[in-house]
Amino acid sequence: MRIVPARPSDLPKLLAFRSEAAAWLSGLGTDQWQLPYPAAKLLETIEDGTVFMVLDGSVTAATITVTPDAEAGLWTERELSEPSVFINKLSVARTHGGQNIGGRLLDWAADRAHRAGAKWLRLDAWTTNTDLQAYYLRQGFEHVRTVLDGGAINGGPRVSGWLAQRSTDRTEHGFVDETPEPERLGGA
Repeated sequence: MRIVPARPSDLPKLLAFRSEAAAWLSGLGTDQWQLPYPAAKLLETIEDGTVFMVLDGSVTAATITVTPDAEAGLWTERELSEPSVFINKLSVARTHGGQNIGGRLLDWAADRAHRAGAKWLRLDAWTTNTDLQAYYLRQGFEHVRTVLDGGAINGGPRVSGWLAQRSTDRTEHGFVDETPEPERLGGA
């Protein structure tokens, strides 16, 4: 399997991929990702070069966003002063579930973050999805805290505020990495 940067022409495929993940999550009884993701926002992150896809032949097996930018209101000033890379929108196609592709993708992201000079790989997960939280703990993340207020929609409760982090390191992930070398944090 190969990991490649997403291209703007992948937008319809990634939106469909997100819809598939939302339907699967709904079947598990969680409200995660039930609102459609704005296409313009996804296109912006693709154009920023932060969206990546795992390809199994020509089939998209997984996707992840890896960015040096934290979502506002989640991390403290002290935490933001530490070199970190943030991941979000990790999902694996149902056709490829149960093959540890998500775990390998997290290892790839930790390796990429390490090469960029980051100390931490950080994420915010859905606050009510305890199965997802347990998954990240099994993948070496440590729970930092849960932020419940200051949600982006109407100032209501935050839905994705379970914060976790793990150290970065050179990691074997088993993908053929066809992505450009990451930019060093702070331009170093």
